[in-house]
Amino acid sequence: MKGIAGRAMRGLPVGARMECIDNTGAKVVQIVMTPKLKGTHRRYPKAGVGDMVIISVKKGAADMRRQLLRAVIVRQRRPFRRSDGTMVQFEDNAAVIVTETGETKGSMIKGPVALEAAERYPKIASNASVIV
Repeated sequence: MKGIAGRAMRGLPVGARMECIDNTGAKVVQIVMTPKLKGTHRRYPKAGVGDMVIISVKKGAADMRRQLLRAVIVRQRRPFRRSDGTMVQFEDNAAVIVTETGETKGSMIKGPVALEAAERYPKIASNASVIV
């Protein structure tokens, strides 16, 4: 997994709810933990585009709800700067449920996916319809 170039602003703290945009059956997910993140004392851990987080499914199919799964954030509303100097901002926050190795659990991804997440996880890039 390669690092993200530019200044990746993390815009989603622990507890943030976002949309799940794959066809696994989950609709709304909530961030529970951000593993492999070195934070600051007394500050909520945050995650950004391309980060893998542990989520809890809040709305969706009955067999998916109340499970702890891994997901990759593919869109965030907080603007972030790319290495070429452009600022990118999406309309909503969205995630894709993945396995521990980064393979997508679903077979389809709805809507655009950030380039940073697509570069880090090739399976997300292959299932995405639009990469921005």
